[in-house]
Amino acid sequence: MNTEDILNMEADVLVVGSGGAGMSAALAASQAGSRVVMADRSLISRGGATVMAQMTVAVALGEQVPDDWRYHYADTLKAGRGLCNEPLARLLCEKGIDSIRLMDGWGVGWARDGNHLAQAIAPGHDRPRCVYVDYLNTGPAVAKTLRTQVVHDGRIQRLGDILIVDLLVEDGRIAGAVALHLTTGQRMLIRAPAVVIATGGLTRLYKRNSASLNMGGDGYALALRAGARLIDMEFVQFFPIGHLAPRLVGFDPIMWDPFRYKLGGRLLNGLGEEFVEKYGHAAEQEGYTVTRDAATYAILKEVEAGRGSPAGGAYLSFQHVPEAELRKAFGPIIKKLAANGIDLTKMPIEVSPIAHYHMGGIRVDVTMATDVPGLYAAGEAVGGANGANRLSGNAITEAITFGLQAGRSAAAYAQTLLPVDQARADTLAAPTLAWLAAKSPAPAKSPNAAALIVKLQDIMQTYVGPFRTEAGLEQALREIAQLRGELGDVLPAASTGPQDPMRVDALDLHNMLLVAEAVARSALSRRESRGAHQRDDYPGLDDAWVLNQTLSWRDGQWTLAKQAVERLDPALIQAGANFEQVGQA
Repeated sequence: MNTEDILNMEADVLVVGSGGAGMSAALAASQAGSRVVMADRSLISRGGATVMAQMTVAVALGEQVPDDWRYHYADTLKAGRGLCNEPLARLLCEKGIDSIRLMDGWGVGWARDGNHLAQAIAPGHDRPRCVYVDYLNTGPAVAKTLRTQVVHDGRIQRLGDILIVDLLVEDGRIAGAVALHLTTGQRMLIRAPAVVIATGGLTRLYKRNSASLNMGGDGYALALRAGARLIDMEFVQFFPIGHLAPRLVGFDPIMWDPFRYKLGGRLLNGLGEEFVEKYGHAAEQEGYTVTRDAATYAILKEVEAGRGSPAGGAYLSFQHVPEAELRKAFGPIIKKLAANGIDLTKMPIEVSPIAHYHMGGIRVDVTMATDVPGLYAAGEAVGGANGANRLSGNAITEAITFGLQAGRSAAAYAQTLLPVDQARADTLAAPTLAWLAAKSPAPAKSPNAAALIVKLQDIMQTYVGPFRTEAGLEQALREIAQLRGELGDVLPAASTGPQDPMRVDALDLHNMLLVAEAVARSALSRRESRGAHQRDDYPGLDDAWVLNQTLSWRDGQWTLAKQAVERLDPALIQAGANFEQVGQA
């Protein structure tokens, strides 16, 4: 094989992804003395979920009312419906305080009320706990703050437009990665003894989603092929009030949430009735108190019963809120809404559930280490901390906290090893590099991967969405297998130059099909309804399913297994025992 056109690089730690988790991991690894390469298929810090987040960040700072990480922890476990990995949940809630204080010290600009950080109530929390940046700017502000720190860190080499195609494994340990430079089409080989996967979730698998285009589950596929296990893959969170109608240009579809719980926006069915209490939840007297899985269930059941809004969702109304309060809460957004023909004083908007977050992911321990030595994960790529349903506001806290932990752990591991030598890396990388360089059919004869992605999204939305049945999940698996056959193993021929969307779509679809099958198989196996996983044929909780499911994929074969939920001693939690004692229990 001709290796002259392959770009070779070396690092102590390779971070895949540059959202909140990836940048946090890169900073922590660098501060621990490692040479870091941070690669992202988008521009650095401009892809993924963090920059799109417009809402609040949960953390027990106690700035406005007394609080403690243990109360936040209890709310996280309650939202997770008994399936949270408790050491990971504790890490999120306890060490999240340091993470958010660190961001404050870096000048993120958390909103303030006098001398204190402002903290808002959010669904599932027992008290005002969530910090934010005004006017839907929380995610962009967090991304900008982390990016500023990364730019000034000389140990971090930033690579944008880089698609990590596969990880290299030698004798069961991580050795680096093969990548493709999307702008030039150049193949790359990155030698690194430690890799952190921080690629976010999988919501691009669904037709209706709030994700950026790089949230198709790349990290999960990379981990599976490297030999790591996934966990809780059946739990896909649907954000209940994604914008549906009228047409709204220039806004994130999940923008309504902070205003709903800040102003008490009312959820109404097509008859103008409040309906959440019909489904076993107390009426929302003030603010927004029902968790996301419960609200999603209620909305879709009203639509199913023929009581939906005209576009097929529910109404969200702020008409009962005085205009002065609306303008104070929405600020300059009021003018932008008016430009879209939306006057909240006179009309409701229509909302419906939209795929938003994935509670499952790569199985890790409290150090963020996977089953494969040298492979770590961070942020939404991690499974287990949130159980069957993520508590509102935990995502950015998790991204930063788990990112810092993964970066420190990866750096410590990398200090014990040298990168694999170049000759050995060339041998390990040869199959993937050859696949990328292989001659392929003419464009006219190549499968239309973009069209197949749309088909996959329809399959997932129809059969593996908020409500599932055995027959539907089995149909999904059959159709996923059919799509895999249509795609084939050979990448399409380049048709439009080095940055060829046909090849990128095909590479994406290879990963998406693998991950979609993982979700469907896990959902088919779990015969109950819990949190974000709802089975119409198995309604209600079943105590026999208070366990986690793990998945591995080796030599084209799946292994689905069950494991006990990792618990902590409640007495130690109540006593506030030190994290090292409890986290390693």
